[in-house]
Amino acid sequence: MQPCLSVRALNEQIKSLLEATFLHVRVEGEVSRPTYHGSGHLYFTLKDADASISCVMFKGNNQRLKFRIEEGAHVVVWGSISVYALRGSYQINCAGAEPSGSGALALAYEQLKKEFEAKGYFDPAHKKPLPSFPTHIALVTSATGAALQDMLTVASRRWPLVKLELFEALVQGEGAVPSVVRALKRAGQSKAEVIVVARGGGSVEDLWAFNEAEVAEAVFACPVPVVSAIGHEIDTVLIDFIADKRAPTPSAAMELLLPDGTEMRLHLDHLIDLLNQRFASHVRQKTDLLRHIQEGLKRHSLDVKLSLKQQEIKACKEALMATMSHRLQGQDFALQSLREALHVKATRLLAFKEAQLSSLQATFAAKTPRLGEGMAQVVQQGKPVELETLELEAAFELHTATAVVGAKVISKRLL
Repeated sequence: MQPCLSVRALNEQIKSLLEATFLHVRVEGEVSRPTYHGSGHLYFTLKDADASISCVMFKGNNQRLKFRIEEGAHVVVWGSISVYALRGSYQINCAGAEPSGSGALALAYEQLKKEFEAKGYFDPAHKKPLPSFPTHIALVTSATGAALQDMLTVASRRWPLVKLELFEALVQGEGAVPSVVRALKRAGQSKAEVIVVARGGGSVEDLWAFNEAEVAEAVFACPVPVVSAIGHEIDTVLIDFIADKRAPTPSAAMELLLPDGTEMRLHLDHLIDLLNQRFASHVRQKTDLLRHIQEGLKRHSLDVKLSLKQQEIKACKEALMATMSHRLQGQDFALQSLREALHVKATRLLAFKEAQLSSLQATFAAKTPRLGEGMAQVVQQGKPVELETLELEAAFELHTATAVVGAKVISKRLL
């Protein structure tokens, strides 16, 4: 009779059998319900039209994936079968995975590109302008690579005045991503006006560090304008879309940033000639203007104005004298006429008054009583009065034909 096993013992035998039999499996299917656990492990189901199997990819293997396993993706996984004896369930313990029908790096590139675009990393509004004439350029590249020598050669030929500061970084392989990120941060904190991230050409794997999220975020966050110069013209990495400017090669980055010294000297010669011409023309214009102003000053100087005013005063004086002379002549003529008329009137009036006086005198003489010798007329207050009417102490005058005597009544006696 076959011995009876416990459930745990049976599961342990199945576990030993399966794990020993399926040490290396490679399975293709569609991903369903992928779950990224906080621990870093990835759990998902792999299925086809007829069946499904659970899969787990532990943190270490998951971090090495170049792409993200998503719902509905068709993948090929490889690893071993593991059994969880307590539940009697089995699963594929995935050591790695790749997209079915396309390369993992190509899929990862597209996934990262969509992710960065969704975050706005490619938005032109975030692009910083490059300096027109940079005097200090930071180079993030390998100290031993050909890219550095190419950039130094081009810079010395085009614009030797520029300062090139190297921030050395690994540009491929293990450690390239953190090395480039550190170099970018140090370059961003320097006095450089622009940063060039550069390396020579290579395979997709060689250039992959410049597709990684950490490098992309460092480029996007850099406070200094960044020029991406990775590989050859046909090579495209994700920081090409994020950087403020893309150069097809490291040498092209220097040609893009730096003016051509020879062309600049020719341009300066042209500018000097143009400046001399314009300066000479400007001097001629100002000389003509100064001459015009001087002539104007002469015409409007104080001496000229004073002379003009003196002439005006003289003319006014002459006009005034002529006017006054004319008026005086007219007044003299009028005065002479008035004199003659006055003389005639005065003569007539005098004759009339003399005749009138003579008449009054005759009348006065006729009316005035003739006083004999020893006789006088009594006058009080200019009027003749009777002597009997005078009161005591009254003052009066005695008039004769030849004299006037003042008198006073000191006594009165009527006869």
